[in-house]
Amino acid sequence: MTRSSRTALARSLFLLLATPLMSPAQMPIPAGQPPASLADRQEALSDLFHDYWQEYLKLNPEFASSIGDKRYNDKITDYSVAAVNNWLAQERQFELRLAAIDPTGFTDQEKISQQLLMNDLEMDQDAAQFKEWEMPVNQMDGIYATYPQLVTQLSFTTVKDYDDWIARLHAIPAAFEQVTTNMSIGMEDQRVPPKYLLVKTLDQVNQLASQKPEDSPLALPLKKFPSSIPPAEQARIKTQMLDAIAKEVLPAYKRFARFLQVSYIPAGRLQPGISALPDGAAYYRFLVRRTTTTNLTPSEIHQIGLQQVQEDEAQMLAIAQKLGFHDLKSFRASLKNNPKLHPASRQALLDAYSGYLKPMQAKLPQLFGVLPKAPFEIEAVPDYLEKNAPPAYYEPGTPDGSRPGKLMINLYNATDRNLYSVEAIAYHEGLPGHHLQISIAQELKGIPEFRKYEGYTAYVEGWGLYAEHLGKDAGFYQDPYSDYGRLEADEWRAIRLVVDTGVHSQGWTRDQMVQYFRDHSNIDDTTIQAEVDRYIAWPSQALAYKIGQLDILAEREKAQKELGPKFSLRAFHDEVLDSGALPLDVLDQRVEDWIASQKTAAQ
Repeated sequence: MTRSSRTALARSLFLLLATPLMSPAQMPIPAGQPPASLADRQEALSDLFHDYWQEYLKLNPEFASSIGDKRYNDKITDYSVAAVNNWLAQERQFELRLAAIDPTGFTDQEKISQQLLMNDLEMDQDAAQFKEWEMPVNQMDGIYATYPQLVTQLSFTTVKDYDDWIARLHAIPAAFEQVTTNMSIGMEDQRVPPKYLLVKTLDQVNQLASQKPEDSPLALPLKKFPSSIPPAEQARIKTQMLDAIAKEVLPAYKRFARFLQVSYIPAGRLQPGISALPDGAAYYRFLVRRTTTTNLTPSEIHQIGLQQVQEDEAQMLAIAQKLGFHDLKSFRASLKNNPKLHPASRQALLDAYSGYLKPMQAKLPQLFGVLPKAPFEIEAVPDYLEKNAPPAYYEPGTPDGSRPGKLMINLYNATDRNLYSVEAIAYHEGLPGHHLQISIAQELKGIPEFRKYEGYTAYVEGWGLYAEHLGKDAGFYQDPYSDYGRLEADEWRAIRLVVDTGVHSQGWTRDQMVQYFRDHSNIDDTTIQAEVDRYIAWPSQALAYKIGQLDILAEREKAQKELGPKFSLRAFHDEVLDSGALPLDVLDQRVEDWIASQKTAAQ
């Protein structure tokens, strides 16, 4: 079958399967049916959650593997348009079942679970109109990076673990074909990323395609075998795995690189903003709503960003003046030439993160009543990702603790990076930020499994940025340069509000984004370039940090004001974290209910 015929078939499947089903409000109610008892309705809700989660794991075998569920370790995702639309149809059925369950008498957590799943299902249906599967690849992620990243999250303790990975390797070429088909449809629909980002994507694909089989990250399981696997089996596994990589996977990467170079990059759009797409303005408004879980408009968020930048700069100026500088410009210029503020080596940068996290870890019992059991490690970003990766990011561990949560540090151009931002990043990505929040969510009891992995960006990243602020409340940032770094990190997230909305809703160019960063921060150019490209590749994602942080801080201020001396920061944190990630409106209501309960208890 040629690419054009596959494209035509995929398009027809999308049109056929995307036909709207009857909405819950349109469903007839059976006449004369007696109302179900509370116990029956709770059981129906529990069964629905179970069914949904099992179908979700089956649909996303890589995710299942990443959380330690090995049932689908020999499978990979079906990326076809038919699969996309089959899942949309399944979600509609779950939506109908969920809407038919009367929540009267349910516990608060049951009501929240019902509400969250309905929100998720409705959001997926709303997203379907924008056909996100047509643009599945950019310099930040895509199928070329999925499996090199996945292999680092897997455990290899048995022969079956290795054979499952080999089975996945055999399936990768067909997956590349499916993704290529989807991208071809996107080309016809004029739904393509910016051309210059695709050039960066091609560089990463070529890097992976040109490696020797034994040097490929896909061959990572061969680096060390458990002693329980006999030498003869080890030899067989090594031969089969390297053969699959050499004869099937690497040729698939090379074909994909050729597709990018010959067909996809020439079709890439010239404008950086998502508004350049045929329905780009509506798509961006949707993305803002999904990412922030608010009804804020791009224009309102742009103004919030301008105000927050101004407030942060006022505090930064105060620090500069205490250090003997008249203005921020001269202070920032001094930072670039101060060798004490830059790591001498890659290892020195890693050590700096460890140095801040140890005292914070000792402080946590004073700030939180519940702490995660999951282990935590610090590692370097893989070399094939580091050029376009952020300065640091967090990779969650497994709920059973078999794989620790990891703070991944980008060591690319390490000596050009600064040390004064390290403390804030350590708190955000590690403790008390992502590792604490995500691990606590995964370890929660009495809630459906799907809620343990909810990823509402405004909550998750809002908490991470709140964690940076909390470090100041807890008495850290004793070095004024680190305190400046905290404020610069906060301003960085405020700048995101300005440049993300600027490029995607106000017609900004990439140069305008870079210049705004340079005018309002001292962030190193390596980071600025990668970050600007990230915002262009992931419209609205960067808005979540500041919007979420501002919401959490506002709720804390409200609780402090209403509870007065009875306010407990430790109890507030436990309340914010005790239900996993939530949309901001749901979080706000929970905090309001908690405030009311604290008032009642104090009477």
